[in-house]
Amino acid sequence: MPHAAIHRLLGAPPDDRRAIVEAVNRAMIEALRVPEDSHPVRLHEFDAEAFLIPAESTEAFTLVEATIFSGRSLETKRALYRGLIDNLGSLGIVAADVRVVLYEVPRENWGLKGGQPASEIDLGFEVEI
Repeated sequence: MPHAAIHRLLGAPPDDRRAIVEAVNRAMIEALRVPEDSHPVRLHEFDAEAFLIPAESTEAFTLVEATIFSGRSLETKRALYRGLIDNLGSLGIVAADVRVVLYEVPRENWGLKGGQPASEIDLGFEVEI
């Protein structure tokens, strides 16, 4: 049940916003092995005045923040990073313009299916991969 927020400059290349959302979604599905329809991915675009980017970056700078359950291995996280870089790269966003931050939340701190702790329900997928 990961969630992702993508932060970019308004009007930054590429123009296909849906492709960016789908690129992040696909990387999460493949690396984290979660169901296709189990998580939201959001794109936030900001005016240049409202989003400072690193000096060495281009206007295509893309920050991906993902909130995931605790328990994924470093190798799984590496696979997610690689998937994000590859998928966004296929859209013309170079690796140097992509940053990824993962927030790991224990399952008992995540309410699902009517407010039940995720630690007490069958999620339908493995977390500790």
